Amino acid sequence: MLNFNWLADVSHETARMVFFILFALIALMIIMIPNDYAFKGIEPERRKWYNNLKLWGVGAVAMLFTVYYIF
Repeated sequence: MLNFNWLADVSHETARMVFFILFALIALMIIMIPNDYAFKGIEPERRKWYNNLKLWGVGAVAMLFTVYYIF
């Protein structure tokens, strides 16, 4: 049904670089989220650094990037 024979010509290193670029783009998109949206539901005077969802998102992407880089 699906023909993926064209993927046989793609090297392992090229595939890794494509995934690394995708992870970098996702992290960039997370960083571009406005702070007001990242702190949604928390009053401005009670905001702490660990409530910033952008930090948690970038951290999760960084962990995925590291796993893909090692393996």
